[in-house]
Amino acid sequence: MLMLAPMEGLVDDVMRDILTRLGGVDVCVTEFVRVTSVLLPARMFYRLAPELRNGARTRAGTPVRVQLLGSDPACVADNAARAAELGAPAVDINFGCPAPTVNRHRGGAVLLKEPALMHDIVAAMRSAVPAHVPVTAKMRLGYEDTAHTLECAAAVADAGASELVVHARTKVEGYRPPAHWEWLARIREHVSLPVVANGEVWTIEDYRTIRSVSGCERVMIGRGLVAAPDLAQRIAAGAEGDPMPWGQLLPWVEDFYTQCRAKGEGSRYPVARLKQWLGQLRRTYPEAGQLFELLRRETDEAVVGLRLAGAVSAAASG
Repeated sequence: MLMLAPMEGLVDDVMRDILTRLGGVDVCVTEFVRVTSVLLPARMFYRLAPELRNGARTRAGTPVRVQLLGSDPACVADNAARAAELGAPAVDINFGCPAPTVNRHRGGAVLLKEPALMHDIVAAMRSAVPAHVPVTAKMRLGYEDTAHTLECAAAVADAGASELVVHARTKVEGYRPPAHWEWLARIREHVSLPVVANGEVWTIEDYRTIRSVSGCERVMIGRGLVAAPDLAQRIAAGAEGDPMPWGQLLPWVEDFYTQCRAKGEGSRYPVARLKQWLGQLRRTYPEAGQLFELLRRETDEAVVGLRLAGAVSAAASG
């Protein structure tokens, strides 16, 4: 199984649509729905997971789980039940977000300092959500170090979670390489639930290596799929070789921008999202960097659209 990681401000519903239509992704998880002290209205869930209006699936038919972030067990549980009522096929809890703002408000990775609270949150969710709806969790190896890694994983497992995704770095390490894939094997041997390997998978070789080192059958990829959008399809096909040519990817980039314009017309959102993705694509495609430079100072969404259409046309005719 290959899963698309939740990444706040990067993997939204438009990105999920593009990446799942390219193929190879089995499951998606939404950006986190922030839970504080109230039961959120349905519109808050639909905003981050509009797929709930389509049977909780992307246009390609890929199921979309809803992720929550919060530290109050009762309130998180109430919102987990609401997500399930709205059709979420599974409800996930975020114990991994490294953002300082999130951590200051006792959310995400800072909870790795409190394994007992992690247990209580997952247990409350499990009690509130119908038995047929899995409760899952995503964590890092720890906050500052790995002193409580196994304790945190056990807390999640003992509370009744169906699956645990582990990003193989601490909060302090952020996204700096390397990811410590060997820890995934230790965790997998320590708990009885399925463990999903996550962290620093950019290529087919990385995918094979993380599976070999960790022993995990399930892998979650985030930035690696954003930077090489057909990576999941190539993994699923057992393909060798290079990513799809830039000329083949460009129409997907244009489709992405068209959807962003429909979603946020008249705002900075469409142009900002396009530039953000081009910035990520530069890791795989030098041409994305060239297009980024062409658009760097442009803010008018219509002009950006014309320039992008021109790039697509030039690539098709070239």
